[in-house]
Order: sequence, then structure tokens, then C-alpha cells
Amino acid sequence: MRDISLSKVMQGGQPLSALSNPREAIRQFTPNWFAATMGTGILALALGQLPGDIALLSYAGKALWLFNIVLFSAFTLMYAARWVFFFNEAKQIFGHSTVSMFFGTIPMGLATIINGLMQYGVPTWGDALIPLAHGLWWLDVAMALACGVLIPFMMFTRQEHSIDQMTAVWLLPVVAAEVAAASGGVIAPHLADASAQFNMLITSYVLWAYSVPVALSILVILVLRLALHKLPHENMAASSWLSLGPIGTGALGMLVIGGDAPAIFAAHGMANVGAVAAGIGLIAGILFWGLGLWWMLLALLITARYAKGGIPFNLGWWGFTFPLGVYAVTTLKLGVILDLAFFEVLGVILVLMLAVMWLVVAAKTTIGAYRGNLFVSPCIASLKAKQAQR
Repeated sequence: MRDISLSKVMQGGQPLSALSNPREAIRQFTPNWFAATMGTGILALALGQLPGDIALLSYAGKALWLFNIVLFSAFTLMYAARWVFFFNEAKQIFGHSTVSMFFGTIPMGLATIINGLMQYGVPTWGDALIPLAHGLWWLDVAMALACGVLIPFMMFTRQEHSIDQMTAVWLLPVVAAEVAAASGGVIAPHLADASAQFNMLITSYVLWAYSVPVALSILVILVLRLALHKLPHENMAASSWLSLGPIGTGALGMLVIGGDAPAIFAAHGMANVGAVAAGIGLIAGILFWGLGLWWMLLALLITARYAKGGIPFNLGWWGFTFPLGVYAVTTLKLGVILDLAFFEVLGVILVLMLAVMWLVVAAKTTIGAYRGNLFVSPCIASLKAKQAQR
């Protein structure tokens, strides 16, 4: 027994020791990894929006944003390589009821990089980056729209689902569109052309409506599922936080788009519409924030219950980060708009919680990636099971 333990420790010291060969890292790569770019990206953005304009935190946020670009690029290359070299296994994702949901993490991860271009890139390297952000945003919109309807379509036609097995991961492909909507609200005021501003604003409203009502309907089903079948398996513990994501992003989207509305609508002779849109955006943002408070407190209670028995680590732990981060950014935004210390203080506390959680999850992910045990594709296991039944 002692020899076996020592052997495991020695193997654990070798890179990718859990894999039969390095190519397995590509073969087993799934979109789940892009959740790490979401969590890293939202922390980068949150650090630069803390009150007090602390230079050190802004530098840390910028460094994290640059690191996230590297991370996203590496993940994109690895996932593209999987489709090139292991096409037959890669395409199995479309029939998998859980992994396919994580397609939504790709445009959401990209959105954090685009927002970082506006928050960190433009102040550093100038307005020349705005067209880049504009072009990337339209790419992000296309991916978000595709995820938002194609994944649900496959749920309805190709995949096997049941209410007792449902979790909040159903939200991932749907929420991508509202994340793009909030991102559009960040970019629109910086565009030089008034027509381009207007097009982006209207598109952002459409994206918000394309996503938020559907996400809310999924949350209704989720409440029913939790009431009837109780909490999911501890492997899905982090999914309890995913419910906060669409609510926080929905609130942020309304606040940001509504803030753009007066000037952009006025430039097109609709000043009255812009004033109404700003008011609706603020009230909707506050209402959504209140709904998010309920989900956040519920997620804290659920997490505490899971923690008693121990929560096994997997890439799903990144679900603890982005929803909390976007809710923290929304809280800070309300603090600025309403000039209320309550929101500013709470926002700082939430960002601190986010930073601590990011450090824990990032450390565990780094160790798991080094050893190779996080490179696991459930789609391959499902394919082997089907082949064995034939």
C-alpha cells in the first residue's frame, strides 16, 4: 500500500502523468475549459472597476486581462486541433446532454476579452483598438446567436434529458446572447459613427430579449426540479451559482445599454425615447439585482450544505466565479449610478470573494492541468459505451 502511494506521488510529479500520451490532452479537450476564461476575464474587469481608482488593482486587472487573452488563444488552438485530428470523437459533443451546453462559454469568454479591450486596451494603446473591439463583438454576437438556438434545438431533437437530471448548465448556451448585449453597451458610445452606435444599441436590446426571457423560463423549471428532486450530485455543486449569471448579466445589460440610450437615441431625433429607455434600464437593473440577491443567498446556503460532505474538484468549479463576478460588477455599477455607499461596499466585498475563489480554483486547475487528470471528455466515454452495446 505504501509503495503504491509513493508511486502515485512520483507519477503525479510528471507533466500529464495521468494521460497515456500528450496527444490525449487534445483528444480529451472540451469547451468546459473556456469557463476558465470567463472567470479570469470577469475578475480582470472587476478589479479595474473598484472604487478609489487604485492603480495597483488596475495594473493587476490589466495583467489578468492580458493573461486571459493568452489563455483563450491557447484553448482555441487546442479545441480547433481536436476537431482537425479527432473529428469523429469531437462531433459526439452535439449528442451529449451536458458537455454541449458549454459551447456557450466560448462567446462569453471572448466577451470578457472584448470588454477588456475597451477598459484596458484603449486607454493604453489608443482608439485604434476600437475597430478591433467592434469587429470581435460582431463575431461574438454571431456565436452567441448560434449557441442560443442551436444547442436548445439539439436538446429537443438529439439529446436525452429528464427533469430529475436537469441542472443550471442548461443556461450556458442561452446566456451568451445577453453577455454580448452588455458588451455592446460598453462599446457603443466609443464608436465614431452615429449610425454604427445606433445599430449596436438596437442589436444589444435584441440580444437581451433573445436571452433573458428564455433564461428566466429555465430558472422556473430549475426551481421546480429542485423542489421535486432536491439538490443534484455533489459533482454539480458549482452549478448552483450559474443561476445568478443570467440575472446579474441581465441587470448589467439594462444598466449599461440604458446609460447609452439618451445620447444615441437623441442623435437620431428620438430624445424622448432615450430618456424613457434610461429610466427603464435603471429600474430593471435594480429589480434584477434584487432577484439576483435571492439566488445568491440560496447559492451560498446550497454551497455550505455541499461543503459539509466535501466537493470533488472538476472544471465545473469555474461556475463559482463568473456569476459572482458579473453580479459584483453590477453591484459596483449601481453604486456609481445611485451614489449609494451600500452598493459600493457590498460590491467590494463581492469582488474580494471572487478574488479568493479565483485563486483557489485557478490553483486547483493548474495542478490538474499539469498532471493531466482534468483532460477528460465524457463524449468519448459515451461513444465507447455505444460501441460496446453494438
